[in-house]
Amino acid sequence: MSATTMPAPSNSLSRTFALGLLLLGSGGAAAAWALLALSLDRQCGWMALIAAVDAAWLLRLGRMPRGATRALLAGAGTALAIGLANWWIAGAQIGQMVGLLPWDAIPRLGWSHAWTLFSLANQGTELAWYGLALAVAVWTGR
Repeated sequence: MSATTMPAPSNSLSRTFALGLLLLGSGGAAAAWALLALSLDRQCGWMALIAAVDAAWLLRLGRMPRGATRALLAGAGTALAIGLANWWIAGAQIGQMVGLLPWDAIPRLGWSHAWTLFSLANQGTELAWYGLALAVAVWTGR
């Protein structure tokens, strides 16, 4: 083996790296989305498209092999970003009303309450953005 050639990374290492990138990217996209939504006092559902493109791009960057698995993982990463962002937005807004800081209020938000707030805040246009984002994630992730 010469000094100029690098061995190819193992397939399992590449997949692990890609999944780690996907989780970090989904969390980062959700955090940016929540901050923007809280500062504008809107849901900003169009940010789901950014999360979708980010998820697909990070899987490619992590050298996840092409195919249905990568497409489904891009969709799952986008769904994770959508869920996290909505959870953080709702938790921060509820916390603001009762005088808690966002990082104190978000873990206290229960599943049932979060689902109720998600259903009330996301109607029509927001749900269309989410559906479009999931389709874009799967399409660009293939």
